Amino acid sequence: MTQNKKTFSLKGMHCASCVTVIEGALNKVDGVSMATVNIATEKATVTYDPEKVTDQMLCSAVSGAGYKALISEELKSEDEEQKEKLKELHDLRFRVTISLVLGLLILWGGFPGLMNTAPSILQNFWVQLVLATPVQFWAGFGFYRATISALRHRTANMDTLVAIGTSVAYFYSAVVTIFPAIVESIGVEPMPYFDVSTIIIALILLGRYFEAKAKAGTSEAIKKLLGLQAKTARVIRGDKEVDIPMNEVVIGDIIRVRPGEKIPVDGVIVQGESSIDESMITGESMPTDKAPGDTVVGATMNKTGTFTFRATKIGGETMLAQIIKMVQEAQGSKAPIQRLADLVSSYFVPVVLMLAIFTFVIWYVFGPDPSLLYALLNMVAVLIIACPCAMGLATPTAIMVGTGKGAEHGILIKDAASLETAHKINTIIFDKTGTLTKGEPEVTDVIPFGSIGENELLKLAGSIEKGSEHSLAEAIVKDTEKKKLALLEVSQFKAIPGYGVEGMIDGKRIVFGNKRLMDKEAIQIDMAASKIEEMESAGKTVMMIGSEKKLIGIIAVADIIKDSAKDGLEALKKLGVEVVMITGDNKRTANAIGNRLGIARVLAEVLPDQKEAEVRKIQAEGKVVAMVGDGINDAPALAAADVGIAMGSGTDVAIEAADITLVNKDLRSVAAAVTLSKKTMRTIRLNLFWAFGYNIILIPVAMGALYPFFQILLNPIFASVAMATSSVSVVANSLLLKRKKII
Repeated sequence: MTQNKKTFSLKGMHCASCVTVIEGALNKVDGVSMATVNIATEKATVTYDPEKVTDQMLCSAVSGAGYKALISEELKSEDEEQKEKLKELHDLRFRVTISLVLGLLILWGGFPGLMNTAPSILQNFWVQLVLATPVQFWAGFGFYRATISALRHRTANMDTLVAIGTSVAYFYSAVVTIFPAIVESIGVEPMPYFDVSTIIIALILLGRYFEAKAKAGTSEAIKKLLGLQAKTARVIRGDKEVDIPMNEVVIGDIIRVRPGEKIPVDGVIVQGESSIDESMITGESMPTDKAPGDTVVGATMNKTGTFTFRATKIGGETMLAQIIKMVQEAQGSKAPIQRLADLVSSYFVPVVLMLAIFTFVIWYVFGPDPSLLYALLNMVAVLIIACPCAMGLATPTAIMVGTGKGAEHGILIKDAASLETAHKINTIIFDKTGTLTKGEPEVTDVIPFGSIGENELLKLAGSIEKGSEHSLAEAIVKDTEKKKLALLEVSQFKAIPGYGVEGMIDGKRIVFGNKRLMDKEAIQIDMAASKIEEMESAGKTVMMIGSEKKLIGIIAVADIIKDSAKDGLEALKKLGVEVVMITGDNKRTANAIGNRLGIARVLAEVLPDQKEAEVRKIQAEGKVVAMVGDGINDAPALAAADVGIAMGSGTDVAIEAADITLVNKDLRSVAAAVTLSKKTMRTIRLNLFWAFGYNIILIPVAMGALYPFFQILLNPIFASVAMATSSVSVVANSLLLKRKKII
């Protein structure tokens, strides 16, 4: 069954209970397998069967829950989305300004102590009613609209609490103003509380404004990545060079890039040489030398030479576009720890409504005179203080900042679950070739046996290895090219995974591979045993070539250890992580490389299809395992590991199977990814502690728990200040992640 994934924007979300309601509505749509909603990005990501689900069905599900889905606007450019967000911020700021001005005027004219300094016109209850009405029904219209939609669908959210709380204060004050005699008749002084309703609305809107501004800062990584894109490309059309917009470039176009210019799209150099700064994508500070045949990446900066290249990937297929997509998906995904906040939030609003009613009853029945007034004010305080916004923002804002910071350092995290799991890793398995080593081995020794000469032996090996894709084969073929040896025709070529290759040359069957292949072919290698041992002890990989059941020579190849390997492994050891190396090399060679890198646990002679089993064996020891690899044969192991980490230089299959991709190819980034996960999880826990602690402590205070002992009550205005502060503080704490050092 084909599954599509769609991400679209949402309107009308304000708290964690909104998330629960929308997710529930989307998951009920027949054909939707999973729906996740992120309050920080205000987006939903839905996995669904395209044969059963249409955009209209998703829109209807969201609107049915009382919110709005912008699926048709999904393809808006980032600039258009930014303009829309700025417009919304401007509108919110305008409402905040009007609400605060009118609210402060009412507060000046109605708050005990302050009112004595106010002009008599502001002390007039009718004037206060006139000033409070636009705040209640214009500035606060969004609360009513969301509440009506929620109640229509038998749900409740933060807006419900605000709408009920401020309406109680407003309508009580209106009755006091219009019918003072009725209020006096029940023994209550006719004193309105318009300041409570207006200031609460103003402060909640102010909190949302600051929250929106702060949340905009959490997505700076995406903005930075988008800002890397070139705007035009200089394309060679016929005999002319023309500058065209990026969206007009097609695959196969020949593009010229001059010094100091950005490379517009991904491609392969056709003519010319240059040094290219790829730090914007990889995080690697040193420029990379490029020549004809080398690949170039869009958005990187050409430093020195002029060259032409053929466009191979454009638009959404370029590496930068894929990075942006991966970061956006990661920022929109949900970490397992967030389930706790979502679960609590789903019950939170109904519980708060019951507590508010309970508070009103207790104060009305047992409270001091005027009990009705005490009951109303404390009920409003409970409704306003109980804000699930902070709980909803605690996890996604930290995830957004964490994944964004990772992207800035060339660490691409596929989803929030991977980022959360990474902090638990205590064992990391590294594939050797192409991961710990450069994967660019060189021939170091050619030793023939019998009458065959060195060049003839190398020619045989190069001829038969020409059809192989193994990195060691490439080293041998390169060596024959360097020595300008003419390769021979090979028939009946066959690659034997984990062993080597075989084929027919000049009517003779030639086998070339490791000791296992020689044993399989019953070829004696005793004459070369001491030499093989000596080479393998030096960390070289030795391959044997046989013909007619006889050993005719050995060729040793050595791979170069990556510059960042030792520092990367040392950083992991400091974090208390056990390092394991896995390789198909024989034990002697593998141990030699392990010793050079300071790796105590080496898994040698592991066939490609056995890597996954080795990962599961270590997991069975109770370890949380990460696998770092780059080849197609690493994909099953990457998928089996608790966290799969692929090198950005690896194959698409490996990258697809991995949870984290190191675009910068720097092994120090493995430790950086673990460190980033630890710091992000620490931030999330602190956010959740603050969010839950805030409610656990202040809801009883709002209910009046301190009154019997200290005669202290929480004014609803101060409750709204505390509520707004909690949300902004959670976002601000998440933003502190940007300053944390991970490498």
